[in-house]
Amino acid sequence: METLDFDVVILGSGIAGMTSAIHAELASGERLRIALVSKVHAMRSHSVSAEGGISGVLYPKENKDSASLHGYDTVKGSDYLADQDAVQMLAESAPKEIKFFERLGVPWNREENGRINERPFGGMSVPRTAFAADKTGFFMMRALYDEITLHKGIEIFHEHIVTALLVHRGRFVGLHAIRLRDGRHFLFRAKSCVIATGGFARIYGFATTAYASTGDGIALAYRAGLPLKDMEFVQFHPTGLIPSGILITEAARGEGAYLRNSRGERFMERYAKSKMELAPRDIVARAIMSEIEAGRGLRNKESGLEYVHLDLTHLDSKRIDEKLPMVRDLTTKMLHIDPSKDLIPIRPASHFTMGGIHTNLYGDEMLGPSGKVADGIWAVGECACVSVHGANRLGSNSLSQCAVWGRIVGTSVARHARGAWKVASDTAGRLSAEEEDRIAGMVDGKGSEDPYEIMREMQATLDRNLYVYKTVAGMNRAIKDLKKLRSRYVDIYIKDKGDTYNTNLRDAIEIGNMLELAGVVAECAAARKESRGSHYVLEYPERNDERYLKHTIAQKGIRGTRIGYIPVRIGMWKPEKRVY
Repeated sequence: METLDFDVVILGSGIAGMTSAIHAELASGERLRIALVSKVHAMRSHSVSAEGGISGVLYPKENKDSASLHGYDTVKGSDYLADQDAVQMLAESAPKEIKFFERLGVPWNREENGRINERPFGGMSVPRTAFAADKTGFFMMRALYDEITLHKGIEIFHEHIVTALLVHRGRFVGLHAIRLRDGRHFLFRAKSCVIATGGFARIYGFATTAYASTGDGIALAYRAGLPLKDMEFVQFHPTGLIPSGILITEAARGEGAYLRNSRGERFMERYAKSKMELAPRDIVARAIMSEIEAGRGLRNKESGLEYVHLDLTHLDSKRIDEKLPMVRDLTTKMLHIDPSKDLIPIRPASHFTMGGIHTNLYGDEMLGPSGKVADGIWAVGECACVSVHGANRLGSNSLSQCAVWGRIVGTSVARHARGAWKVASDTAGRLSAEEEDRIAGMVDGKGSEDPYEIMREMQATLDRNLYVYKTVAGMNRAIKDLKKLRSRYVDIYIKDKGDTYNTNLRDAIEIGNMLELAGVVAECAAARKESRGSHYVLEYPERNDERYLKHTIAQKGIRGTRIGYIPVRIGMWKPEKRVY
């Protein structure tokens, strides 16, 4: 095992991680050594798949918009579970970050007068989503990566999978990682750590996200004893392509696409008359499943999945080419159809995880519900629960979150790293050596369970029992089944015993992380006896502010998950009935 010393180590190389790295470098006057550690090549981070855009009030006078209106839309969209001071921070800071990315070279779509074009998005009162065609995430990532190559203080470690977050007495001491190309083990020691590993939507089988979206950083924090927040809130994007689950961006509906059932009816009028297809995602997802369950869906012969149609045929073909080129590319390549002439088969797919690592307003990881922070650890992006999205995220707020808190966290870790003492080498070394032995035991083990079969059963369990509509019996069945799968996971075997690109070992580690998080999701969901945002329980169809206007806090205990609650921070927007 080799030890590498840095001032700051950032785990994850998506928009949140790269933005944090750049701002840490700038805030330090380029005097820090920063490691950016990614289990994939940095430019393959799932942020490249973000399509629709980034929200921010760029032209308040022209669009009759304001930060306050953006905040209200976000709080209402969250079903009043978002912390309102965090929402205000997002709404007030997002325009500055969009302009920061413009200076980095993101080619925003523009109007004829030169202003950045903004499109409508679900749950937003006015158009406030800046975009670069329907490849916004890719262009933002490319700009960040190009910028990072100009900073000598930032070193990227591609294809290093981190297997342990090393914490001693509430203080960060290091990360343990395996370099995939040769199987070598590394201890990354640093004064400050940022976790920016994204979400865990791949615990489901039908999902829009990359196969790498396995929630590693969240699982590492949980196993290290750090609390998670609001894990029951998993967003299902209304338009996952049948049968693959590949995302068809909300921008398609922003540009005017319709949803139609098997009768050809534009059915959203029954569910959100004022917003129609541009209602928040939780409402649209439930509308689609209601149509299907009422017998007004269609069935895919290959997968058996039922679906409805997304209709772009009334849109000008040139408009699709200019603003939705990826939608055309995907439907042409995957289904051999032309979206300007043919209907697109879709249904809700697991997409975004509102819950994650419990942080305070400034991204510091917490040690528990008491308010005490972990020394030297921050989380940012989808893996962090600030909470700015509450029970349901509005589309295009996620990239704003990554950009806004990337600056906040990057600046904070630079300040911490300048003043913190280095950790004693024997503490980090001992913990890292124990982790190396654990991994060796996995490889050398003589178990009988196939980890891939465990993963398939886990995903089927979640698809069946923790989907758009939940039942009490289904959630309890999921908890029971997931406990059995975790018991079986202890007895897995790793077929590949080699060192060079041992993807079998990598996959097994990821499956363990997903299993851990799936169990937390199921237990937190069963404990919340109400319907709010993405969490809809048939036996409890109403929101219950009296009992559940609070965040769920989950922490690993000796006998399983310990669940507690903390208040939601309410500001100027008092909870009201959510009608669109």
